Amino acid sequence: MTGTYPHTRLRRTRATAWSRALHRETVLTPADLIWPLFITEGEGVEQPIAALPGVSRWSVDLIVERAKEAVDLGIPVLALFPHTQPERRSEDGAEALNPDNLMCRAIRAIKAELGDRIGLLTDVALDPYTSHGQDGLIDDAGYVLNDKTVEALVGQSLNQANAGADIIAPSDMMDGRIAAIRDALEDAGHINVQIMSYAAKYASAFYGPFRDAVGSRGLLKGDKKTYQMDPANTEEALREVEMDLAEGADTVMVKPGLPYLDIIRRVKDTFEVPVFAYQVSGEYAMIEHAVAAGAADRDAMVLETLTAFKRAGASGVLTYHAPHAARLLRG
Repeated sequence: MTGTYPHTRLRRTRATAWSRALHRETVLTPADLIWPLFITEGEGVEQPIAALPGVSRWSVDLIVERAKEAVDLGIPVLALFPHTQPERRSEDGAEALNPDNLMCRAIRAIKAELGDRIGLLTDVALDPYTSHGQDGLIDDAGYVLNDKTVEALVGQSLNQANAGADIIAPSDMMDGRIAAIRDALEDAGHINVQIMSYAAKYASAFYGPFRDAVGSRGLLKGDKKTYQMDPANTEEALREVEMDLAEGADTVMVKPGLPYLDIIRRVKDTFEVPVFAYQVSGEYAMIEHAVAAGAADRDAMVLETLTAFKRAGASGVLTYHAPHAARLLRG
């Protein structure tokens, strides 16, 4: 008889390191990582972010140095987010359309130095630029207006693509924005600019440190529950993903990450497309605070959590631990 103890001992293949490596089902490499970075004004500026221990905002010249670091570590893509100066924020987020804004300057600087040796994913949403902290344009009652916001997002996407962005990543959760952006990119000749849609982005409690990083936490009026998803919903996530793929998204993202591994698996199994996960700021901060309290080993937790994303079906992970993980994986 086979398949029963003692003829089958499942511990047999776990007995040595070489055997565990041979039988490992999920493999994590630096090429699976996307490194989110925050841009700020000035030259030679590093601004540590208290809510994200070990993470800083960088001026454009130092963002270029981080890009070189990523290339050396084998990290293929950077995700860029601007910390817009308060005086450049406005009710309509017009700075998003400025071809000389922080995002566009950083894109041009990195591409001038490294070209296609590094991919650049750029966030499309108005919250880094609005005086009210919402991802879109609002009416007198504070409700985010879908169609007028989509018009602004199209302009923002073209602005970034013209600067040299490789992947446009709409994180706003407006209905219909993927089709509008795809059509605009095609019409402008940006046929190889990818769209990674934040297709299943939940109204999560895990975003707080990120809002500190981009300077919108103290500005946000109300919440984002009228456009980001209810954390209790699964079927709705599949509808969102299906719509975005039909409208021209090349890849989709689930955000946050670890609390939503079930969503990653369902999206992967249902659509068989590249799915990315965002290990968001609150997830990162929890690991760092656990390490600081002596309650966890950073190296082990980082690799275990990132492997969990891959095991759940993610093609890659946006993580603030990207450089640390890459160093661990490269030995």
